[in-house]
Amino acid sequence: MTALPILTAEEQRVLGCLLEKEVTVPASYPLTLNALRTACNQSSSREPVVDYDERQVQDAVRALKDRGLVRVTWMDYGKRTLKYSQAAVEVLDLPDDERALLTVLLLRGAQAPGELKTRTDRLHGFGGRDEVEAVLQRMAQRDEPLVRQLERKPGQQDNRWIHLLGDVPAEVGPAVAVDREQVLTDGVEARDEALIAAYDALADLEPDPMPTTAFEDWFITHVAELAGPHQTADVGCGLGDTTLLLAEAGALPTGFDLSPRMVEQARERNLDVEFQVGDFRKLLRPGNDAGWGAILAWYAFIHLAPSEFAAVVKHLAQTLLPDGVLAFAVHVGNAVEPVTRWQGEEVAVPLVLHDPAEVRRAVAAAGLKAQSFLVSDDEGPDRLYLIAQPE
Repeated sequence: MTALPILTAEEQRVLGCLLEKEVTVPASYPLTLNALRTACNQSSSREPVVDYDERQVQDAVRALKDRGLVRVTWMDYGKRTLKYSQAAVEVLDLPDDERALLTVLLLRGAQAPGELKTRTDRLHGFGGRDEVEAVLQRMAQRDEPLVRQLERKPGQQDNRWIHLLGDVPAEVGPAVAVDREQVLTDGVEARDEALIAAYDALADLEPDPMPTTAFEDWFITHVAELAGPHQTADVGCGLGDTTLLLAEAGALPTGFDLSPRMVEQARERNLDVEFQVGDFRKLLRPGNDAGWGAILAWYAFIHLAPSEFAAVVKHLAQTLLPDGVLAFAVHVGNAVEPVTRWQGEEVAVPLVLHDPAEVRRAVAAAGLKAQSFLVSDDEGPDRLYLIAQPE
């Protein structure tokens, strides 16, 4: 084709849904009008969330059909129903990798390469951010470019990309969109090595005990109460201050941390509490019980990329007793801060702020029912405190 079609927002959403559902739910594809409307209006993996009526979807389908981007099929078996499928892959000559990126850009607007890597997992397996960027560059260098890189704005740490199948708004997406996957640019192992080195060095500075608010004291004590007579794991325990608070509240805690020097210092500072070097992503059940009565992750997830969060929560949930609890605190927002202040000292490793909705979805996906508390004040990012139990 000699020129790209210019699609309305409704047409972009409909086409994106047809591209997506052909890959993710092939058994029910092509889609009926009702199924297509549901796909357009779903609240997950869509930005913005919309509430199209049947007429809006029908008008968009008709316009796309006129451009040759949608096919209409009359099913001649069972209930005679019109069904819809995409033809854009042939019209635009899209290989699988370009198709996946275009689909997510149609459904979610401007995004950075790291976000696209995460959000295309079900559509195409990219090897990493570099591969995503290479495909985006290829799409941008077509005779009729399909995508364009936006100028980086103040506060952004990565360039975002948009598709060119419609008018580009003056302001696309959130005012500050940050690629929170950037902490994995060099891979998980490199990130972990940097964390261990940073926290080993911090441990040798012997920072002061961690101050807690009255609410945080209540929260930790409540976790100890919920654990009852069963053992508690304090993961990412650092110097063991929260582990000691758990013990003082009557729990039977073991502190785990990835930093050997942190664990050494924790043992010296809290002689009556058990500490082990350990990775909470590989946490095992206690040796003398069927599971943990409670797991506390006190700002232990602050260096995880969003793509890691759900898997970590699911793994920890699997090590709980049937009535055990998973409790954690995280900073929330849409940013990556280059330096973390930890117990009065600076740690030169990025702090990842997590989306509260994504956090709650991860908890629900792990089979847990959550009670959460969102706290805002003038002291840095907002914080989410959450206690969850198996449903």
